Amino acid sequence: QVQLVESGGGTVQAGDSLRLACVDSSGRFDSNYHMGWFRQAPGKEAEFVAAITWKDGITYYADSVKGRFTISKDGGENSNYLQMNSVKPEDTAVYYCTADQMPSTVTAASEWQYWGRGTQVTVSS
Repeated sequence: QVQLVESGGGTVQAGDSLRLACVDSSGRFDSNYHMGWFRQAPGKEAEFVAAITWKDGITYYADSVKGRFTISKDGGENSNYLQMNSVKPEDTAVYYCTADQMPSTVTAASEWQYWGRGTQVTVSS
């Protein structure tokens, strides 16, 4: 099965930039999959952040990050990246990379089959 590994989290100040990376370590990921990111703050449910379709490179973003975050893919490495610019304290959360072959609703956490272990992002004011 697909195994996702995230990296790039850390502690930054408001207004800074951060880039998260996610790679499939299983070698089983292929172009039929989509990849995405969700985040979860303490005491809150997982929230959709961004997603990308592997074949066409179509991207989706939550309104809260649109214009600040960019998701991209490296097909050769079966990796995706989340470039986070102008971060805010409310972006503080554990960020999870996700993958699924055909999520019918990309914003629904229940539609994504594979999840990484997460990487912590903390934004100080």
